[in-house]
Amino acid sequence: MIFEFKYSFSQLEISETEVAEFMGFEPDSIPEPFPEIIEKGLQISSEICKPVGGYIVFENPEIIAETGILRIGGKTFHLTKVVVAQIKNASSLAFFICTAGKEITEKSKELSENDDSITGYIFDVIGSIAADKTAELIQKELEIRCRQSGLSISDRFSPGYCEWSVSEQRLLFELFPPKIFGIELTESSLMYPIKSVSGIIGIGKSLNQKGYQCQWCDDKDCFVGKLNRKKKDEKKLKKTVV
Repeated sequence: MIFEFKYSFSQLEISETEVAEFMGFEPDSIPEPFPEIIEKGLQISSEICKPVGGYIVFENPEIIAETGILRIGGKTFHLTKVVVAQIKNASSLAFFICTAGKEITEKSKELSENDDSITGYIFDVIGSIAADKTAELIQKELEIRCRQSGLSISDRFSPGYCEWSVSEQRLLFELFPPKIFGIELTESSLMYPIKSVSGIIGIGKSLNQKGYQCQWCDDKDCFVGKLNRKKKDEKKLKKTVV
């Protein structure tokens, strides 16, 4: 059974500050004309962005911690130590797929091709944040459902992160019906629409969420990682100045 969810853009609660921080600006010192452009971008996004996604749960996974092998749903995944460490005690696993939709990516491309690269980039940023927040909402839906049964969940992990091969995204998609939520995979196992997220979440009595731990991952393009590394560098700088 697939648990499906549709959200309004407002439910994602994306703030102008979040967009500006991703772009590298300090919350209290966003230069003109960016506040106005970001505000307009969020307004338009509320009209065109269509967050949707869902998850499917599989019971009794076979997890071989020593090798990172996961067998479930007739598929064999090869996980990394980081992922296995968080889900090895899971009694079941949830696989999820979600997207912010193709419209926001198309808007970004349209603006960039018409010599408005700055606004195009802002829509690209909003799309990235929207996709991640959609995944976050779906994770919360799962957490609430599991809590009713006395279970807890792990953090979510996606192919392409924490050294988990992005090619295994194809195996993950094979657990769902074709073109689920309008999402397809390219030959290189990347998702289209681009602003989409897939992944795995462990379910069990002894699991817990540690939150984003960027030291686990070497992906330099992850927007959460960018923000965390920026904040970490700022703390180091303050200590050096003192």
